[in-house]
Amino acid sequence: MPTFNCMTAAEAICKVPSLLPPATWALVTNDAARTADGQASRLALLAAGLRIRRLFSPEHGIQAIGEDGAAQPDGKDPLTGLPVISLYGDRWAPRPEQILDIDAVLFDIPDIGCRFYTYLWTLTHVMEACAEAGRPLFVADRPNPIGMILETAEGPGLDEVRCSSFIGRWDIPLKHACTLGELARYFAQTRLPNLELHVIPVPGLSRGHASLTDDFHPTSPAMPTLQTALLYPGLGLLEGVNINEGRGTGRPFTRFGTPWLDPEALIHELEGEELAGLQVRPTRFQAMAGPHAGEDCAALELEVTDPGRLLSVRTGIALLRALNLVHSERLEERPYPTVANPTGMRHLDRLLGLPGSFARIRKGSLPPDAFTIAADWKQRMQPFLLYP
Repeated sequence: MPTFNCMTAAEAICKVPSLLPPATWALVTNDAARTADGQASRLALLAAGLRIRRLFSPEHGIQAIGEDGAAQPDGKDPLTGLPVISLYGDRWAPRPEQILDIDAVLFDIPDIGCRFYTYLWTLTHVMEACAEAGRPLFVADRPNPIGMILETAEGPGLDEVRCSSFIGRWDIPLKHACTLGELARYFAQTRLPNLELHVIPVPGLSRGHASLTDDFHPTSPAMPTLQTALLYPGLGLLEGVNINEGRGTGRPFTRFGTPWLDPEALIHELEGEELAGLQVRPTRFQAMAGPHAGEDCAALELEVTDPGRLLSVRTGIALLRALNLVHSERLEERPYPTVANPTGMRHLDRLLGLPGSFARIRKGSLPPDAFTIAADWKQRMQPFLLYP
């Protein structure tokens, strides 16, 4: 895959302030939103003259270091001194009075291309709040680091009636191959026609571009590297079963294990799955958080060798199938409590977007090929794409 070395939309705004109208602003952002030289984009935007009155922050807080699923408080930004209003706690969207006293809202947060990564859904709640308040929303777009070739999009789609949640509100593929700006355009047309939306594109970006590991800035505590981001749409499904997914270690979502795992038997079951772009090897690690925390775990470790051939969701489904075959007597569905889902129940359904997901695994009715939806998704998104 090629690499990109281009300024983000936020940097383009800093260089050409006329891309935005003169206004007072609220900015939705966090520390993961950075310029090419590593500066927090909110500092660069302020230095360029943007009149920012307050900040809104998503899951993980303004510093992007909060624990997964934990409520984040309001506060004061240590970098700028601006007030910070959390959109992951007792509210998911700005209250009307929090945007009625400014002229417009700017959204600048990087995404990692997976439906159950929550920054996208914070964007949709902000879109709804702006539409209701009659305030324009500007999205400073950023590349999708795990790839933007729509033919590589992977399902399943989302059953909105039975599986809509904060880790997937609306029906899009699990791995969507779009930017947040493109998805915002799609949602504005199909769901929020009264919203005044403006997307500032990434200059020079094309769909064949992808990120270098050295260019990847951690977007949250468990998303430290591009390897993690590439595997996350598939390995993130392990949050729904009693398998440790490596949180708290140096390699979250690139290795998984339990004290009772049989790595060699799993590798044998995976041999017929044709998992391209990967190396899979046995290893061991000490679980730091989640199931079996503090215990020594037998494990498998995955390394992406060819991002262009990797089908991460297919890989995750193959792992769930193999785990069920090898450890049917031990594999269990796992509650995953968060502030958005306090009981943690039906977490796997919400991740996959399918009701009764664990029962489907038990029956062997989750074949990876059943989720090939790229052609339909490309047709749906075609009017809203920003990059060739």
